[in-house]
Amino acid sequence: MLFHITQVHDPADCPYGNGGSRKFHDASVEGVTVHGVYGAFMEHTIYLVVEADDINQLNKFLLPGMKSCSTEITPVSAEPLPQWS
Repeated sequence: MLFHITQVHDPADCPYGNGGSRKFHDASVEGVTVHGVYGAFMEHTIYLVVEADDINQLNKFLLPGMKSCSTEITPVSAEPLPQWS
């Protein structure tokens, strides 16, 4: 399943010059594939598109940002909605 993740941090917690935005997640977690990482850096907002089938692995992936970011996780799909009869 694909997820669109939005991580927002306070300017005081900004990782600029201290590991960068990727310090808010752990890309080495098995079962989670990162498809893209994007930033609205002046807004202190990071967007990720990841694939995972296990919510526990997804939470583990996001654990590094737990105390620095608020995180919104939204399931997304490229597939259209099925036709209703």
